[in-house]
Amino acid sequence: MKIRRAGDRGLADHGWLKSFHTFSFADYNDPAHMGFRALRVINDDRVAAGKGFGTHGHRDMEILSYVLEGALEHKDSMGTGSVIKPGDVQRMTAGTGVTHSEKNASTSEPVHFLQIWILPEARDIAPGYEQKAFSTEEKRGKLRLVASHDGREGSVTVHQDVDLYAGLLDDGERASFEVKPGRGAWVHVASGAVELAGTRLVTGDAAAIEEAGTYELAGKDHGEILVFDLA
Repeated sequence: MKIRRAGDRGLADHGWLKSFHTFSFADYNDPAHMGFRALRVINDDRVAAGKGFGTHGHRDMEILSYVLEGALEHKDSMGTGSVIKPGDVQRMTAGTGVTHSEKNASTSEPVHFLQIWILPEARDIAPGYEQKAFSTEEKRGKLRLVASHDGREGSVTVHQDVDLYAGLLDDGERASFEVKPGRGAWVHVASGAVELAGTRLVTGDAAAIEEAGTYELAGKDHGEILVFDLA
């Protein structure tokens, strides 16, 4: 198990935007951290009230947005307009090309969200959009599937062999996950703290696992966790 500490991530501070980069992104270039399997980007973004990202383009990428606090307003060239709130998972398939904008939906409060990029299984997929809400109860004390290749159990569909689970673990609550032979897991602590295999992980910390087995997460400080199961 390899640990990626929050303090070792890249940082871009533009005033209106403060973004921590788990993997190389934009001006942050770290050859030792270019991604994990098909997982290419985890940006921990905080956007000031009334600010945001203007219209820009993407292609050949699966982009997930996971809001932790506040609300994120989304508009794209497919005609989609939505507001993403805590509990929501948004998937945008850039595929052959899409433009979009994202801004803080509030004029008074910041928004804190994770922007996640996953390399797709093929190039030139038709652009697409999906957004689903997952309640606190669905994630309390367990790992809830929120994104998958086949969209099972009500999860959003991702064009890659990946299962993404989200969990909320208070002190004393435990949840386990299995890493099957040939697969890998990336565990990201979105907020709070957890213990994984005897190691304490706090907000922004992550762990890469490539050894098959069953692993247990123990909540330590209202932990909110994302677990990626990747081919």
